[in-house]
Amino acid sequence: MANRATARTQEERVIALGPGLTPIPERLLLAHAQGKVLFLAGAGISLPAGLPDFRDLVVRVYGRLDPMVHGIIRDIPRTACNQWLPNISGLNDQQTAEVKRFISGDYDVVLGMLERRFDSPNFEGRRVREEVRDQLLHRGIKPAGIHKTLVRLADRGGATAIATTNFDLLLEDAARQMRTDVQSYSLGSIPRPGLRRDFAGIFHIHGALERDIKKISDLIISDRDFGEFYLRRRVVPDFIYDAARLYHLVLIGYSANDPPMRYLFNAVAADGTRFNDLKERFTFFGTSA
Repeated sequence: MANRATARTQEERVIALGPGLTPIPERLLLAHAQGKVLFLAGAGISLPAGLPDFRDLVVRVYGRLDPMVHGIIRDIPRTACNQWLPNISGLNDQQTAEVKRFISGDYDVVLGMLERRFDSPNFEGRRVREEVRDQLLHRGIKPAGIHKTLVRLADRGGATAIATTNFDLLLEDAARQMRTDVQSYSLGSIPRPGLRRDFAGIFHIHGALERDIKKISDLIISDRDFGEFYLRRRVVPDFIYDAARLYHLVLIGYSANDPPMRYLFNAVAADGTRFNDLKERFTFFGTSA
């Protein structure tokens, strides 16, 4: 019993790397030293650079495309729940449905509904995606400190690998400023996870923006996109399944209600109950003072 208790105490040790910093489990630090950690970055890492999170992105898109709905959702508090009753007089049935899904926090569904209302199925019109691109490609946006920190932490000893659901290219900009040579991959071009050094780069598992503003990228922004790339093509879950068996996934920059967070955890949760080779997963999130 004593030996098992000692082992458990050692397993649960945490280490603070500096004053005011979040204590890190020792087992995670050891895994990182062994090159067996893969960071998965969400929209929260780009907030300090001035980019919106998924919720605010939806609000901004409506601000340009549907001022009537925008006038309602911009004033809905983040803490709103399904009991929130905004004044929806003057909205049609489609707009009303979009507001209700926004209140529920189903932002991917909201963008899908807006896209189906504004744009044709054959993508002859792509106003929603064009607006998403325009909101995220602001000139003058520079990488924040967290981008550079993650690029440094993602170095496995000669191979830098980091995955992100962000569309922006701030991690690439940070790597370039640090003179770190790193390749960028998006959706179907992402290599299969492996422990070799050739598994390296910045992996945009939900798509990446084109620097050429005339081009429209394939992005996972709507419920249909999630169905396409998570269920039909299985691009994202296959990547996550493989990565979760080789690396300890460390999620940073997400909130518990983020659609990407929900889908990513669902992608591995079922396997975790059936297979014992999945690595432990960690999530770091900020709190407001």
